[in-house]
Amino acid sequence: MPASPHAVIGAPCWVSLMARDLRAAQEFYGTVLGWTFRPTALGDAFSVALSDGRAVGGIGALAPSLQAAVAWTPYFAVDDANTAAARIRERGATVAVGPLAMSTGRATLAADPDGAVFGFWEGRTVVGWSVGRGGGPARLELRTRDAFAAAIFYAQVLTWGSDEGRSCEVHYENDQVLVRDGTHTVAALRGGAVESAPDPQIRPRWHVYFRVADVAGAASAAAAAGGGVVAHPAVSDSGHEATLRDPDGGLFTVVA
Repeated sequence: MPASPHAVIGAPCWVSLMARDLRAAQEFYGTVLGWTFRPTALGDAFSVALSDGRAVGGIGALAPSLQAAVAWTPYFAVDDANTAAARIRERGATVAVGPLAMSTGRATLAADPDGAVFGFWEGRTVVGWSVGRGGGPARLELRTRDAFAAAIFYAQVLTWGSDEGRSCEVHYENDQVLVRDGTHTVAALRGGAVESAPDPQIRPRWHVYFRVADVAGAASAAAAAGGGVVAHPAVSDSGHEATLRDPDGGLFTVVA
């Protein structure tokens, strides 16, 4: 696929899902979201999801020996994967896998201090892919206990707010932390109010929103295809939306 070496540092540059059954996952997301799939240079165990011919994210096959939870995971662009990994360890967080060398760069999977899983990528990125624009997801959101503390961690690891150039900007607005790539918002971090005490009931995780033409139709299709509806269609600040679960337990939200 067309690739670019000019990603904004610290910006999300991809989302992926590791499924227990790749073919079943493709059938589910094809039915619910209308995606088609294209193989990749990584082999039969990985595919790229396409919406109207544009890349949305990746779906791979989870190795049977791994007991990891199935979840949509964002990857963020970095200049140097080794440096980012060292920053994570210095701050008491976890580097789970990598950096792993691939044909166009290096990938790493990690978890922040509260356990939210994310990845980062050093290398070429897909042209035109961006959260909130083009073929990428509609929205990317960290749901965590303390948005302010999380913002400090990610800013230090991913150089958000750096004066070095080509890095993301950080803004505090309406009780959430907004991350911008210079043109639009590419991620949001939400806890309670930014100044409030952490909420112990929140299980921190990154959450992805995908666009659909018919939210209610997507919810009905998810239930019929072996998934589930976690939050029924309703109107929110993001628009008409519903939170769904795939057959492996992967959560995502669809928004009109």
